[in-house]
Amino acid sequence: MSQDTGRAPRGNARGELARVRLLEAALESFARKGFHGTSTRDIAEAAGMSPAAVYVHYPTKEQLLYELSRAGHHKVRSRMDDAVARHTEPADRLREVVREFAAWHARSQVQARVVQYEMAALDPGHAAEIAALRRDIETLMRRLLIDGHDAGVFRVDDPPMTALAILSLGIDVARWYRPGGEWSPERIGDQYARMALDLVHYAPKAPPSRRRSRSSGA
Repeated sequence: MSQDTGRAPRGNARGELARVRLLEAALESFARKGFHGTSTRDIAEAAGMSPAAVYVHYPTKEQLLYELSRAGHHKVRSRMDDAVARHTEPADRLREVVREFAAWHARSQVQARVVQYEMAALDPGHAAEIAALRRDIETLMRRLLIDGHDAGVFRVDDPPMTALAILSLGIDVARWYRPGGEWSPERIGDQYARMALDLVHYAPKAPPSRRRSRSSGA
């Protein structure tokens, strides 16, 4: 399972390696049984560790869910920021951001499902932090739509609702995507990018006409 669990082992630090193993085990267990159906013992067994070892690194299983959720949201935001930085035109930015967003929810489908569908299990403080990360992502998407509207290439009557619609489409990929199916993450990303441009009624500006100069003798 290749998911963005957030922590990368540094050198041969045994403690860091143990934390990574526990995060991966928690992700697998939460995905299979759900947060409330998973016990600390389940996580310990999946990690090949004792239940007591879990508490050395994570005081509660909720802390594991929080770490997974925070890592997932930061990874998505980082990919979106990188996509924005690669382009200057509004349509190119929106296309690339949506492509990255949808493709990530396919490639990291297990983590994405856990992050999206187990949020209610987070403690209030952790839930507030994750909600703030989600608002940042929504704000970025709204800004892209407003920039395109101001540039005269998008027609968007309600940027907040349209931004939520585009993000919701990408998030839902995690619900139905299955590895090895008909559509690859790359194909999904490309198709969702095209649909996003349709939603904002993208109309590229025509290049300025060139009048032939009589003085040139042409």
